Amino acid sequence: MGRIFEVRKSAMFARWDKMAKNFTRIGKEIAIAVKAGGPDPDNNPALRRCYLNAKACNMPKDRVEAAIKRAMGKDKTDYEEIVYEGYAPHGVAVMVETATDNPTRTVANVRMHFTKGQGALGTSGSVAFTFNRMGEFKVKNNGLNTEDLELDLIDYGLEEIGEDADGNIIIRTAYNEFGNMAKALEEKKIEVISAELTRIPTNTVELSEEQANEVLKLVDNLEQDDDVQKVYHNLK
Repeated sequence: MGRIFEVRKSAMFARWDKMAKNFTRIGKEIAIAVKAGGPDPDNNPALRRCYLNAKACNMPKDRVEAAIKRAMGKDKTDYEEIVYEGYAPHGVAVMVETATDNPTRTVANVRMHFTKGQGALGTSGSVAFTFNRMGEFKVKNNGLNTEDLELDLIDYGLEEIGEDADGNIIIRTAYNEFGNMAKALEEKKIEVISAELTRIPTNTVELSEEQANEVLKLVDNLEQDDDVQKVYHNLK
């Protein structure tokens, strides 16, 4: 009984850690969005996207509003968005998106994670060609027909459409069509669960289970870093 309790407690703490990390990530995204486009979501598409993603990960509304107020205050933190590229073990390409108030600290930490994980931090452009930057929308499937939706949205930059394991519809666009698709979904009153700018690998690397675990350990360590927003890789 004690063993079962320990396992459950460990899983609960893991969920809390993931939730806290998501809240921190979205808080930084809010700060960057407010700095770029102001505090009014009606006039700031990036901030509207933050609201959507905060709701998707159950971030309380008062925390979102507090993050906006901090972003407008005199003591606000100015975050710089920096992308790092490198290789995990076994030739797996990795891209790391960060938001930092101290680039010197961030690059040192990212390099450390790569080195400890038997990988290597690369130079700008060393693996970016391996990924397509795309907009990705998760849409509530309220009886929608994906074939009809595909025809309806193709003029707004639709490139890919499918479903996830939960039955939600996943819509992908080219990076520069993100705003067009967001506006189209809003006008058509299609319920969007989340909206992200993401990086999709153009090819993948297949490894043994043991090798894949080595890669995923490095990815996990990167994701746990306070300055890291998102990590992408091309492990199959």
